[in-house]
Amino acid sequence: MTHEQTADALDYIRTRGIGELAERMGIEFTEFTVERAVATMPVAGNTQPAMLLHGGAYVVLGESLGSMSANLWAGPGRLAVGVDINATHTRSATSGSVTGTCTPLHLGRTMTVHEIVVTDEQGRRCSTVRITNFIKDLPTT
Repeated sequence: MTHEQTADALDYIRTRGIGELAERMGIEFTEFTVERAVATMPVAGNTQPAMLLHGGAYVVLGESLGSMSANLWAGPGRLAVGVDINATHTRSATSGSVTGTCTPLHLGRTMTVHEIVVTDEQGRRCSTVRITNFIKDLPTT
C-alpha cells in the first residue's frame, strides 16, 4: 500500500469515527491499512478493581481494530459485523498504555478473520484476540 493509500485509510477512520465506546476508552489509531492496523489505549481509566487493565478492555481494543479493518476490506456499500471474538490474556498491564497490532488471517468475500496482538510498553504480549466478521451488502433504498 502506498503512502497515499495509507493516508486515505486513516481519513476513512476520521470520517467514519471509531465509535463512542472506543473514544471513551481513549483508543487512538496510529496505522491503518488492509494488511496491518495499529492502535493504542491507555491503562488508566480502563482498569478493574485490582488496578489491572480490564480483560474486557483488551477485547474492546481488539474488536475496534478487527472490525474497522474488516470494514476497510469490505469496501463501499458493504458492512462487516462481528460474529465471533475470543481473547487469551497472558500478562497484566498496570500502567502506561497498550498497543494492539491487527493482521488478517483470512480475507474473503463474505468473511474475515483477524488476529490482534496486544502488547505493553515493554513490547510484552498481554493478550491475543481473534475476531471473525461477516461481510454483507448494505440494503439499497
